[in-house]
Amino acid sequence: MSAGTFVLVGTVLFAAGCSTTGTGLRDGGPARTEAVAKTGGASTPPPTPAPSRPYKKIDPIALLMADPKVGPEVKRDLKPCTGKEYPVDVSYGKLTDNTVTDIVVNVLSCADALGRGSYVYRSVNNRYENVFSDEQPPVYAEIDRGDLVLTKPVYGKSDALAYPSGEDVITYHWNGEKFAEQDRVHTDYSNIDGGAQPAPAISQKN
Repeated sequence: MSAGTFVLVGTVLFAAGCSTTGTGLRDGGPARTEAVAKTGGASTPPPTPAPSRPYKKIDPIALLMADPKVGPEVKRDLKPCTGKEYPVDVSYGKLTDNTVTDIVVNVLSCADALGRGSYVYRSVNNRYENVFSDEQPPVYAEIDRGDLVLTKPVYGKSDALAYPSGEDVITYHWNGEKFAEQDRVHTDYSNIDGGAQPAPAISQKN
């Protein structure tokens, strides 16, 4: 795990390490070959792509330490794991109706890479404001197609750290003023081969 990693798409880092977002890649099949329209011997210019949101890197440690909504325990334990590498993941993307890119910050533990806290910052009058926070570990937030998705492993008393009994995946959507819960999926895992490879057994959608 590389703390302080800056990504343009939500980076998922949980328990045993890094994983990718759930959107994945789609196989669109073989590429189509089309004749290029010409007028007077000149090819038609390609359409102009839509402008992307302004993107500017921030110092996540300074942002967290100056945020009164970040708990004192998180701030106290927010120290480099090795050298100058902090256990922090940062994602930039579209979450609110703002013209400036929103920021998701996940604070992890050095020892086991579990999420200690997840925060969303929105630019208001050239300053970033905390518009969402969850400090009930383990938790990890990511941006998924314009929504905020929180993943929370669920552990039983005898569960090993790498093998939770299940997980909750909660989806939030910006309603113009705040993030409102849109969906919640709980998955229970079976203990195949003594828990060596947890597999989803039951999924419930509320």
